[in-house]
Amino acid sequence: MPQRRDRSGSRDGLVVLGGGRPGRTGAVWLVGAGPGDPELLTIKALKALQRADVVVHDGLVSDEILELAPPSARRISVAKRKSRHSYSQDEINRMLVAFAREGLIVVRLKGGDPFIFGRGGEELEAARAAGVACHVVPGVTAALAAGASAGAPLTHRGAAQSVTFVTGHAAKGGEPDLDWPALARPNQTVVIYMGLSMAAPIAARLMAAGRAGSTPALIVENASRADERRIVTTLGGLAEAAAALAGPALLIVGEAMALAQAGEGAALVADLVREVRA
Repeated sequence: MPQRRDRSGSRDGLVVLGGGRPGRTGAVWLVGAGPGDPELLTIKALKALQRADVVVHDGLVSDEILELAPPSARRISVAKRKSRHSYSQDEINRMLVAFAREGLIVVRLKGGDPFIFGRGGEELEAARAAGVACHVVPGVTAALAAGASAGAPLTHRGAAQSVTFVTGHAAKGGEPDLDWPALARPNQTVVIYMGLSMAAPIAARLMAAGRAGSTPALIVENASRADERRIVTTLGGLAEAAAALAGPALLIVGEAMALAQAGEGAALVADLVREVRA
């Protein structure tokens, strides 16, 4: 049976045309789809997806994962790209509530993890405010997949005692307002989501705050997917390296990123560890 990928209902998501299940209690499931590789989907996420009546999904969710939903499930893309939004966040919130009130099981399928820069908190609040049951299924966030595929740990006993996730964009666009001095401290890993286009100002801010330009850095595009690309560089070379990619990509800065390099990188981390312990 061919899969249905429609956009049923009104433009604001408040009307559901058919498919409702009167008498049945609906619910919203915020499900992390992981970074793209279907094998990184959790068992709980798979079970939720297989029960779905409606799948409201991000643009970065792979077709292989969408195909795990029942053929009868309605699929609605709410893809968000920079400067282009098919639905506003408020419209998505109302859509989820409207479908659940029709007695449907609604899976809000989000790339990575719903609560790591995925606006899952806003959707959870909307469901609660409407009196709709909402369940959350965590997913493998892109940073974990990027580090694993590159062989670069986000934490390392001798070179990275902490890891911080930040966003590369402010809520209304432009440069993010971050605690640059804190992020510039050595022996920690900083992961920047959605930061590819802001690589130059981010690198400049970190170096101006005191982080050495020689600090190892890694850029991973399409983490875990068949078309994944990795560039190993330094903080000083981050802007130039980022210009060669189109995204979606993660920027990862920190001494432990030297492990993403072959041979020479392992020696560099060993040197850094010795310096930290000295």
